[in-house]
Amino acid sequence: QVPLVESGGGLVQSGGSLRLSCVASGFTLDDYLIGWFRQAPGKEREGVSCGSSSDGSTYYADSVKGRFTISRDKNTAYLQMSSLKPEDTAVYYCGAFAASTGLAVQALCTMTSMITYDYWGQGTQVTVSS
Repeated sequence: QVPLVESGGGLVQSGGSLRLSCVASGFTLDDYLIGWFRQAPGKEREGVSCGSSSDGSTYYADSVKGRFTISRDKNTAYLQMSSLKPEDTAVYYCGAFAASTGLAVQALCTMTSMITYDYWGQGTQVTVSS
């Protein structure tokens, strides 16, 4: 049983929209901070958006602020992406980190290389054509 499974990626034209889903299995997603990350070829993985269900806090990278929205419903997390740009092209991953640690969502998204996440998904490709 794969703990996190992403879906919803695909090929879209610039200005289009996609909604990514991340289904959690074997654990309760509400007990975890959830983050969406992306990695483009030749680049490091970067935090796109992170959220907490306990206090409703969210974080968005400047590059996606106003265009992406993170949400969750039961054991599924979502990333609604609108006004997509070619530079949004990447493999998108969802990750989960135990909320009991008290880590802030901004730290979850910005300290990617220094945090060992509890769960990772396998990734879904998003390609935005110009």
